[in-house]
Formats: sequence, C-alpha cells, structure tokens
Amino acid sequence: MFKATKYMSKYLIRTLLFVLCILPTITVAQEIDLATQKITGQKIDSLLTIAATAIENNDYNTSAQIMTRARILAEKTNNKGRIGLASSALSRLYLLTGNIEKAKEENNLAIKMQEGSEDHQENNLGQSYITAAKIELLQRNYPKASEYLEKAEETLESLGRPELLSKVYLNQGTIALIKNNPQKAGELFDLAIKKAEKTDDGGGKFLIAKSNIQKAEVLLLQKKIDEASNTIKITQDISISENYPTLLSESYRVSSRIAKEQNDIAKAYEHIMLYNTYTDQNRKNKEEEIVIQQFKEDKVLSAQLKEEIEIERARARDTNRLTTVLTIAMITILSLLILSLYKNNNLRTKANELLQAKNTELIVAKDNAEKASMVKAQFLSTITHELRTPMYAVTGLTHLLLSENPTPEQKKHLDSLKFSGEYLLSLINNILDLNKLEANKVEVEQTAFNLKKRIEDVLFALGKSAKDKGNKLNFEFDQDIPEEVLGDPLMISQILINLVGNAVKFTRDGTVDVRVQKIKQTDSETYLHFEVEDSGEGISKKKQKNIFQNFTQGSVAINRKFGGTGLGLSIVKNLLDLLGSKVELESTLGKGSKFSFDIKYNLTKQAAGEEANPHNIIYDIDYVALENRTILVVEDNKINQMITRKILEKNKMLCDVADNGEIAVEKARNQNFDLILMDIHMPGISGIEATEQIRLFDKEIPILALTAVTIDENIDEFHEAGFNDIIPKPYKVEEFFQKIHNGLKQAKVFN
Repeated sequence: MFKATKYMSKYLIRTLLFVLCILPTITVAQEIDLATQKITGQKIDSLLTIAATAIENNDYNTSAQIMTRARILAEKTNNKGRIGLASSALSRLYLLTGNIEKAKEENNLAIKMQEGSEDHQENNLGQSYITAAKIELLQRNYPKASEYLEKAEETLESLGRPELLSKVYLNQGTIALIKNNPQKAGELFDLAIKKAEKTDDGGGKFLIAKSNIQKAEVLLLQKKIDEASNTIKITQDISISENYPTLLSESYRVSSRIAKEQNDIAKAYEHIMLYNTYTDQNRKNKEEEIVIQQFKEDKVLSAQLKEEIEIERARARDTNRLTTVLTIAMITILSLLILSLYKNNNLRTKANELLQAKNTELIVAKDNAEKASMVKAQFLSTITHELRTPMYAVTGLTHLLLSENPTPEQKKHLDSLKFSGEYLLSLINNILDLNKLEANKVEVEQTAFNLKKRIEDVLFALGKSAKDKGNKLNFEFDQDIPEEVLGDPLMISQILINLVGNAVKFTRDGTVDVRVQKIKQTDSETYLHFEVEDSGEGISKKKQKNIFQNFTQGSVAINRKFGGTGLGLSIVKNLLDLLGSKVELESTLGKGSKFSFDIKYNLTKQAAGEEANPHNIIYDIDYVALENRTILVVEDNKINQMITRKILEKNKMLCDVADNGEIAVEKARNQNFDLILMDIHMPGISGIEATEQIRLFDKEIPILALTAVTIDENIDEFHEAGFNDIIPKPYKVEEFFQKIHNGLKQAKVFN
C-alpha cells in the first residue's frame, strides 16, 4: 500500500482513538434506561475498535460499514460532538476509497454537528472544511471549494496545526493554477511548503513533495525551466526515500515535459515511460489489495458477529433475569436469524461497493492509457519530423553530388552515403513506430533490384567498423542466383545491416561470414537461404529464449560493454514475419553465433528469360515537358530551399521561393505559377492554412504538400485543405518529378 494511504489511515485511526478517549466525557442528551445505555456504549466502543483495526489492515469497506453502524448508535445519545467526529472520520475514509457521494453526505453531517457543538471542536471542524473543499474540487465546483478553504484557514489560524494549514494552501494554489493565475499559485505553494516543513510526522514530507510537483508546474508555465527542474528533483528525492510511488509517478510526467522544453528528447521519452511503468504498477498494487481484502473481510465480520451475540446475550440477562429457558432459546434463534440476514445484506452492500470501486479504477486506468497513448503519439510525431528534416538535406545533397560527375572513388563513397540514407529513412518510417511494425501495418514493396549489390552495399557500409575491430568480412553468393529479383530492397538491407552490424559489434579480431544460397527456383520465383555467422561473444541458452524481444540484449554486462538499444533483433524478427519467414539462431557462449533465414523472391521478366527493358524506364516522366515550368517553393528551412531549388533548376525548371505561408499567399495572388510545393510546419501560418487561403482565389493551381510530417493519419486533412498530392520528405528524385509531372498534367498545363 502506498505510504500516502498509510499516512491517511493512521490519521483516521488517531481520530477514532480520540473518539474513544472523549467518550467518557460526553453527556447523554436523552433519558434512556441505564442498562441499555451501558450496553449501547460498550457496543460503540467495540465497533470503533474493530473499525480502527480494519483500517490498519487496509480493509476499508469493512471499516466503513462498522463505522456507519457506530455512528448510528452514537446518534441515540444525541451528542453532536460524537456524531460529528464519527461522520468526519467516515467521510475521509469514503474520500480515500473514491466514493465521492457518500463522502460528501457524511462530511456535510459532520460540519452540521461540529458547528452546532458546544465545545465547537475547531481542529475537527477545520479538517471537515478541508475535506469539503477536496470534494468540491473533485466535482470542479471551484467557487464553493474556495469558500470552504477560506473557512478552514480562518478556523485553523490560531490553533498551531501547520499540517492542516499546509493542506489549505496546497488546495488554494491548485485552484489558482486552474484559474490561470500562476503567480498567485506559486506563492500559495511556497506557503504550503513552509507550513509542511514545520510538521513533525511523516505527513509533512508527503505534503512537501506534493506541493513541489505543483510548484514545478507553475515554473514550467512561467518558462523558468531550470527552476522547475530543480523543484521536481526535490519531489523525486523525497518520493524515492519515503516510498511515495504515486507522487514519484506524477513527478516523472512533469519532468518529461521539462526535458522536452530543454530539448532533451531522450530524457523526455525515458521519463514518460517511467511514468507509464509506475502508473501500471500502482494499478496492479490496487488489484492485489482488493483480492487480499476479500480474504480478510470474512474473518473480521465473523469476530464482529460473535461480539454482537455476546452483547445481545448480556442485554437479555440484564433486562429480564426471570426469562425461562424456552424464551432464551427463542431469543437466541431470532438473534441468529437477524444476524444471518444482516450478514447477507452486508455482503451484498460490500459486493456493490467493490464493483463500484473496480469500475472507478477501470475508468482511471482507461484515462491513463489514453493519456499515455496521446503522449506517445505526440512524441513519435515530433521525433519523426525532427529526423526527416535533416534526412532531406542528406539525401538531397547526395543526389546533387552524384549528378555533378564525381570521381569513381567519390562516387563509391556517395553510393554508400545514399545507401545509408535510404536505410536510415527506412528506420524512420518503420522502427520509430514499433506498434505499427508489430501490427503488420508496414507494406512490403515489390521492386526490381540487384540483390548481390544490395548486400555488397551493406558490407561496404559496415567495412570500416569491422576493420576497426580487427574483423574480416567474408561474402559467399551463389552464382546461380538471378542478377535481379522482385522484392523489398530496403527490408533485406535493414535485416542484414542489423544482423551483420550485431556480428561486427560483438566480435573482435575474428570473422563475420555472410552466405546466400539458392534452395530452388521456378519459372516465376526463387527461394534463397541467408546465413550470418560470427566468431564473437555468443549467446547463452537462457538468453536465446528472449533475445528477439524489444530492448533485450544478452546481458547487462554486454549492454555496458557494447552499447545499443536491444531493438535490432526484434526488428529483424518482425520484418521477416512480414516477409513470411522466420529467423533461426545457433549459438555457443564464447564461440560465436549463426543467424539464418529463408526468403522467397519473385523473378523479373529479365531474370525469367524475357526481353529486358532496354532503357530501364521505371517512372513515366516527360522531362522535356517540365522544362521552363514555374514552381513556387514554400519552405522556411534555408538548406531545404537550396536543395529543392537546385534539383528543380538542374532539370531546367524555373523556381521562386517563399520563406513562410504569408509570403506564399501574397506571391500566389500576384504572380503566375504552374505549381506550388508547400511545406506544412512554418512560422506564422502553417502550410495547411496557406493552402486554404490560396484556394479562396485560385481553385485550379496544383499544390503539392512537400512535408516531413507522417501523413498516414493526416491525409484526409491535407485533401480537405485543397492539396492535390503529398510528397513525404525525404523522397526519391524520380518519385519527386513523377508527382510534379502528374500534378501539371492533371491541371492540363500540358497534355
């Protein structure tokens, strides 16, 4: 159970014990029989003692039922102070377990009794006002909550109860933050911390930690990022040392936002994952607590019923000592029947309350899951855009350099750079969203490619790493394999670069062998067997069972020695699943590992013996028709402007540039362009807004979204805004001109 809950439970127990201590001093308001009064008092004492024990055991439902019955018996004495104390404790217990309506009902009764009590009981009245404010806050009735907090502050000011005043200021600060008054909220949270520091018991540290979370939120709003970071660190230190999982979980949510403001994306992602982990663990703890509670309730209730039977028997002896044996037997039987019915009723009530608590828990879990999903989606969208933007510069500059007649040695290096760029783009598209990969939503491309050259490109890209570790890369390729096959070239590159990359990483002064053998071939298909074998560290039998899971490596020592995320083999497994294949592993610790798999490729017409395409035309583009066409490039990034402009001008197209959406709208209004390439994320108005404004006065001009955002979820929004097509950055140059060609042709700029 969380330490915060234990602290609240102890406070309820102290309240109950205080009730027991003051019982002898409370006067009876009604004239009742002395014997009945004595027995009623004993029964109240017994019930309150059982309730206190149940709270210590975290058995809140049983405790609530027993305390309710104790309060009902207390009402027979017509003592407002006693009723107020019992109802106040009962209200906080219901609030602790999430039953807001019952908490409000009992707290209203407590306030009514305590305000009308002769001894006034300021401490308990102040606590009841705080409880009332918490209930109103949960129901978003902020004016009423503020009113109760002002009453609590006025009541508690002269009593020397810093922990209660700390709660008052904490809740007042929360309301100020909700009302968008961070300056006032920060002052109130500082007051809450000062009061909590004067508290002697463990509750003071809990209040300090909780207040610092809220203060960090305020500092974040005020863009005081470093102060916010230092403040949230205080909460995390206290939560770890005092074992406050709930506060620690919440602190990671805030520190994730702080890290994002500091542009520390890795830390932001790490802390949001810690927040999700602690949230899931907290939910599991609550589920285990309910199961344990069910075993406890019968024992407590059994002891309680035995006590009631003895009390009933004592009352029977006091009220009528001359009762016959037959009468005693009848009374006993009737008592047992009543108790049986009462127990059945209690069990039904208990089941209903457990069901309600479980339903509330599920709603909270659902909300947390939705929030986590939203944060994850936002994080992936941001990181994808941030990676795609510089990748556009890498691929674009590589294309420009390749078109400027490089030397053979330079061309070899540029081809390697182009291959690495395509591989990294594949990672951006498929790996960042592991859920998409595992859900088999990645499409397998069917393109003609040279398999041997693909593998040689992988080995060339990893050659320097192998050489640095003293490793020798060996490549065996069956000469009977067709030169060209139909399949997904990026997928096989990604699979091999992970397997060969791992082999190089975990091998020193050894060998890494890559083998490709033909299994069989038909008129339209070829079946190939791939092997990647190394003489490196090897993998133990135990670790081989889960080595293909996400974020898994051979051991902690291997992770510290070699680094890495542990995603490579998981990606290999998922990609091979998409290709209808399965990876096999043979490994001996200290002697090396061998990974193998089979892939079926379709054959191209050339490989099947038919006439090849002499010009290797893949895209149907009339480059002559594109000459002298005027293009407006809307892009705020200067490097991307330069790359796009040079690619267009190399193909004899006329190019103009707009740095933002406002300039683009003005140029489109006053100049004639054949086509517009529009970026999405720009300062001022976005590309979507700029396109909507252009469509108000020009319905015909083709507008293509040239963007680094992930378009799967946004494609409908793009088309609704008036875009004709989308070109995701980075792109293949042929695909780039194909879409421009299609856009101009559909707009009937040429036939």
